[in-house]
Amino acid sequence: MKSPVPVRSSSTAAIPAGIRLRVNGRECEVPAAPGTALLHVLRNDLELNGPKYGCGLGECGACTVLIDGVAARSCVIPVQAAVGRDVSTLEGLGSRRSPGPTQQAFIDCQAAQCGYCLNGMVMTVEALLRRNPQPTEQELRNELHHNLCRCGTHVEIVQAALRAVQLRAGRSSLSVPPEAQEARP
Repeated sequence: MKSPVPVRSSSTAAIPAGIRLRVNGRECEVPAAPGTALLHVLRNDLELNGPKYGCGLGECGACTVLIDGVAARSCVIPVQAAVGRDVSTLEGLGSRRSPGPTQQAFIDCQAAQCGYCLNGMVMTVEALLRRNPQPTEQELRNELHHNLCRCGTHVEIVQAALRAVQLRAGRSSLSVPPEAQEARP
């Protein structure tokens, strides 16, 4: 994660004061104008690619991050609302070499086609599992219902969510109920 330095300018335009954030366990300070969407700060200033710009209206879920462990749509949250809170992006769950359990579940189940919505799906499942480590399949489906995927990987996404429950519980065998193989979230 880049540590942004306030921009110096000879113009008389006001340079935004630094806003202190805690992102993926690290403290950082970024210059941001009031009302700037958290998504734009995460992507542009901190160079985090996990949250994606989808609709800009908080409806598609591609920009989902965790704020204090709760799934939040970063495209509609002003950066000031994240001050003093823990913000987690996909990058904070693990790495390419050592993915977190929820990430690993999505890899195991090959739950991506284009991958654009995937990060938001992973973060949504992660948030649910943090507050309810043993959700039912219906609870998973209800949670994922608010994340849009146009590619049609719904079956694999549900399988991955169920797999994440198993991995977090320490079970390594990949077993997915038959009903999860056919139904859509």
